[in-house]
Amino acid sequence: MTEDKDQPLRDDIRLLGRVLGETLAQQEGKDVFDLVERIRLLAIRQHRDDDLGARGEMETLLSELPREITSQVVRAFSYFSHLANIAEDQHHIRRARANAVAGSPPREGSLAHALPRAMDSGVDAARLLQFFSSAQVCPVLTAHPTEVQRKSILDCEWSIARLLDERDRVDPAPDERDEHDESLRRLILRLWQTRMLRWTKLSVMDEVTNALSFYDTTFLHELPRLYNAMEDHLEKYVPGWPAAKELPPFLRPGSWIGGDRDGNPFVTAQVLEASMRAQSRKALAFLLDELHQLGAELSTTTSLIRVPQLLTDVAMNSPDQNPHHADEPYRRAIAGFYARLAATAKNLDQLEAPRHPVAPAEPYGTAEALAADLDVLNQSLRSHKAGLLARGKLRRLRRAVSLFGFHLAALDLRQNSDVHARTVSELLAVARPGVEYPALGEPARISLLLEELASPRPLASPGVQYSQETLGELEIFRSARSIHERYGRAAIENVIISKTDSVSDMLEVAVLLKEFGSLRPLEHVLDMNIVPLFETIDDLANAGAIMDRLLGLGFYNRLLASRGAVQEVMLGYSDSNKDGGFLASGWALYRAEIALSRVFERHGITLRLFHGRGGSVGRGGGPSYQAILAQPQGAVQGQIRITEQGEVIAHKYANPELGRRNLEVLAAATLEATLLAQEHDAPRAEFLEAMEQLSRHAYTAYRAMVYETAGFEHYFWESTVISEISALNIGSRPASRRQSMAIDDLRAIPWVFSWSQCRLMLPGWYGFGTAIESWAAEHGESGLSLLREMAGGWGFFRTLLSNIDMVLGKTDITIAERYSRLVRDEALRASIFPRIRDEWRRSVAGLKSVTLQAELLDLNPVLKRSIRNRFPYIDPLNHLQVELLRRYRAGETDERVQRGIHLTINGIAAGLRNSG
Repeated sequence: MTEDKDQPLRDDIRLLGRVLGETLAQQEGKDVFDLVERIRLLAIRQHRDDDLGARGEMETLLSELPREITSQVVRAFSYFSHLANIAEDQHHIRRARANAVAGSPPREGSLAHALPRAMDSGVDAARLLQFFSSAQVCPVLTAHPTEVQRKSILDCEWSIARLLDERDRVDPAPDERDEHDESLRRLILRLWQTRMLRWTKLSVMDEVTNALSFYDTTFLHELPRLYNAMEDHLEKYVPGWPAAKELPPFLRPGSWIGGDRDGNPFVTAQVLEASMRAQSRKALAFLLDELHQLGAELSTTTSLIRVPQLLTDVAMNSPDQNPHHADEPYRRAIAGFYARLAATAKNLDQLEAPRHPVAPAEPYGTAEALAADLDVLNQSLRSHKAGLLARGKLRRLRRAVSLFGFHLAALDLRQNSDVHARTVSELLAVARPGVEYPALGEPARISLLLEELASPRPLASPGVQYSQETLGELEIFRSARSIHERYGRAAIENVIISKTDSVSDMLEVAVLLKEFGSLRPLEHVLDMNIVPLFETIDDLANAGAIMDRLLGLGFYNRLLASRGAVQEVMLGYSDSNKDGGFLASGWALYRAEIALSRVFERHGITLRLFHGRGGSVGRGGGPSYQAILAQPQGAVQGQIRITEQGEVIAHKYANPELGRRNLEVLAAATLEATLLAQEHDAPRAEFLEAMEQLSRHAYTAYRAMVYETAGFEHYFWESTVISEISALNIGSRPASRRQSMAIDDLRAIPWVFSWSQCRLMLPGWYGFGTAIESWAAEHGESGLSLLREMAGGWGFFRTLLSNIDMVLGKTDITIAERYSRLVRDEALRASIFPRIRDEWRRSVAGLKSVTLQAELLDLNPVLKRSIRNRFPYIDPLNHLQVELLRRYRAGETDERVQRGIHLTINGIAAGLRNSG
């Protein structure tokens, strides 16, 4: 009999749903439980059978809910979604383990899958060593207004996930099973009695704290283990790989949280310094604890083992004079290291070590000095046949020091180019009276900035009262320099310039770095990377030409030499999508990468691309493995950085096992995209021409709707929850750049988040249907055959179609139509929603005609199953949200109505997962 591999998933969902139902009945009464159960069964019937009668009955039932129980119903369905997500994650882990035990082929995205492919294509040990020596792979955590979950909720859900995992791993005795069941009931009761919403808006430091929690669960523990596993795999399976070869720290996380000032007035110099201090305290606390545990573990005695003189000398110099340790040189040495590290924590961050050191000691000057001490232990253990001990906690600790240092992660700075321009303009107005910088053309700006950069004198004048904005920017660069001096240059490595559209945008930042010695013109030294961020369709089209002009400047090229001749460029998925739609944005990004690769190759500079992707397809989201492999030839080159945003961080990294797998995916995909590029032939010329035409049609259709339709912004604000999102305490950053309803002023993140809430997902597909229909009208069946060839033989187009399939699969046009009725102007509603519905129909038909699927997501059965399991619990939340929005906008002042809206926003976002 064939094994039903999904049966354990269904069992978990039933178990969690049953316990939640019991909790609901016990806490809120049988009547509430019966009501929720009736709604749940109607939603399942409507989804499973497309039963319009069930939908109508459910809508009526929800619209008549008494206010006093609405929040209980919303919370019940929100937690159904939360618990289904937990069950799904656990099932992914369960299947991965089962496949490994069964000896199944290695999964895509693993090193065990990537390495044989590389070796089969002729990549040898020398080429792999070269790759790892120059590679840089960096997931960068960012805080955004889509992070709806409180940490208290996430912590409780993680405890539930751990409990499910324990049930999977062991076959408990009856009394243990009873204990597990009670623990599960206790956790779900705790979840039910925990407030879902924040009462106050998150501060930047709250966001920093939340992000640091993922270091506790995943990064600090799992990254060292992943490195160890990669090293062991390379040594075991790659002929000629050097024995005990340690990989350089090519894969490690970064952060924007506390350094991203673009549109966030709450990120100040003080916040920047506090963020780095919080990071450092997290790193040092971890290292202190691990060092203490290592001391307990290494009990080797000289009465049995002869140790090298180097270790003996270190032990003799230790302040540990405990006679019980006289014959235990490792423990004595580690006691000395601990004393020095405790002094370091006190010196850097006023952090008291959790255990008092044996005596005062000199602090470490750098993390490298601690690493050197740990190397002594490693060499000594291996010298007396104790390499197995060296491969335990010591190996993981040595790796943690190399990855995290004393600063934990590189913290990027980011600001809008307009702010830099105003700051430099004000400085020049004082230093060079008569110079009107804003009035200068681009060539004159470049010439003037190069003059300033060639001069060692500061531009700012002491005693001058500059504007608050200028003073704030100067303080940021002063603090960055101070952080370098305190924590080392690895603590801040990048200054990112939003809305870059010229060479002068980058030179302005160079001038500001020079003010505080982070750029030293006489030495041709630059301490931080200056990173342009190209965001709009036009800026992406001009990116190659802009960088060509910049790299042609001899002064700038000499600075790059001090950065290893590597230049990073960031590409904005979110704003380019808002600007031109998903298909046009994807094509503009692809073309920009090709243009940049050619420019950089001509100048002999290594290109590192930083992909500003969001969680949703409308913001460049989608599976990381496929996205990296879909990059144009030459665009990866072993170097890639990718943002991890919003709720995606918790989805990927809250569970340590899933977190490790996601990190491995980034490493393996980068290796494949770099070393196996020759396997992927460049797309044929007709493929490129077809994409050009498709992009043009999609761009025209998208712009016609979003930017050229009279009243569209009013339709958007009234048919979505954008107004209510602004009042929800889910992020430190304002939703709009200015107080305005204009789409141009709205941030891309709440733009996409709002469309996701109403289940329309418009930014992820609008324009695609028109593009396919227009192409078919112009080229007939042969044109469709070409598109099918593209889907089969071109990773970029295949990934694009897969992402559109995903977002159309999550779209519910019937629910979206209910939101459209919130638009008060009937004529406006009648002029817009039918056009949206028609484009949705065209998009679904167009996708099926190219992929030859009978139904959406036939090619993605895992997601199809997920939607089948989860969406019946989301649909009631949407219906309730519409009803509550109607009441609230009609002037109801009952605070339970607004709270109910916010609860539905939370629940829908949790259920959709990649919604922002």
